[in-house]
Amino acid sequence: MSNRLDKLRVQLAQHGLDAMLISQGENRRYLSGFTGSSGLLLISQDRAILATDFRYVKQSQDEAPAFELFRIQGDLSRWLPALLEGMDVYKLGFEGKEVPYCTYNDLVAAVRGMDREISLIPTENLVESLRAVKDAEELQLIEKAAALSDAALEAVLPQVQPGTSERELAWKLERFMRQNGSEPLPFDIIVASGPNSALPHAKPTDRPISQNEPVVIDLGATVGGYSSDISRTFYMGAGDNTFHRIYDIVLGAQLTAMATLQAGMNGEQADQLARTVIEQAGYEENFGHGLGHGIGLAAHEEPRLGPNSSDVLTDGMVFTIEPGIYIDGWGGVRIEDTVVLEEGKVRPLTKARKTGGNR
Repeated sequence: MSNRLDKLRVQLAQHGLDAMLISQGENRRYLSGFTGSSGLLLISQDRAILATDFRYVKQSQDEAPAFELFRIQGDLSRWLPALLEGMDVYKLGFEGKEVPYCTYNDLVAAVRGMDREISLIPTENLVESLRAVKDAEELQLIEKAAALSDAALEAVLPQVQPGTSERELAWKLERFMRQNGSEPLPFDIIVASGPNSALPHAKPTDRPISQNEPVVIDLGATVGGYSSDISRTFYMGAGDNTFHRIYDIVLGAQLTAMATLQAGMNGEQADQLARTVIEQAGYEENFGHGLGHGIGLAAHEEPRLGPNSSDVLTDGMVFTIEPGIYIDGWGGVRIEDTVVLEEGKVRPLTKARKTGGNR
């Protein structure tokens, strides 16, 4: 944690900030280790304070022993001046994307009543940019989550029969992961069959999976707060020419991106590696989302791999590679893996079989 705080303090100095308030949940956990649902960090060059209420006093002492504990009582306008008392803070940063307008008004009211003028400075992605590069411990947890999601697919998919509902299959996958050590899943499992698979973010329904149709599954596990993300598409039956053609295009796009993506590329350049394959096959209008996203404490975080993304990809980043083709009325194919960038190249962390579409 001290190394993470040191990196943030460099950022504070570069942005001319005397201190920063951290309220976003994953950022709070990343910097302090505190997993409670309510609390706020105040980080300056020489102090690290965790402010929380009576519900989390013992938990904060156990999980964030390196932080000073400040017990919150009453409204923010009452306790924030006391928190800042005695600190040389004149420029105070806060998370601009996280703080709601009403909370910002409370911050303004709180600092207005102090004995000195404090400027509130909105910031963006200071902690998120640090989180984008994983350390060895973070990577180990993601690898465990990836192995767990792989195991769920390998164990459950052979059991699927025509007539199994999307909702039933989703529950079997979730139950396997929870029984084998996953914390609450990072996102709701997607099971989408037939024409439903043309919806990239479909929700499982009571629709029975039938013969001769594609089925898209998207799931992830969580271990130690860190997540995995994997998608596989199979065909219930031998597969028709349309399915095999679409599947091969998507697989080719994914494998091309995984083989040619390099450190130093930005998110748009990485996206184009796969998008070019799909465009050349004539399906440019059917790949409507980006190639991938970072994953870690949150299911979606930096970096972003997609059109107009200037995020630079560097060693230690963990992200997904997930091209797809979606055709209204027929269905879709998505193949996704969680990968890490090491020594300039991609290393897959999820490894469940890609069987050419058949189960």
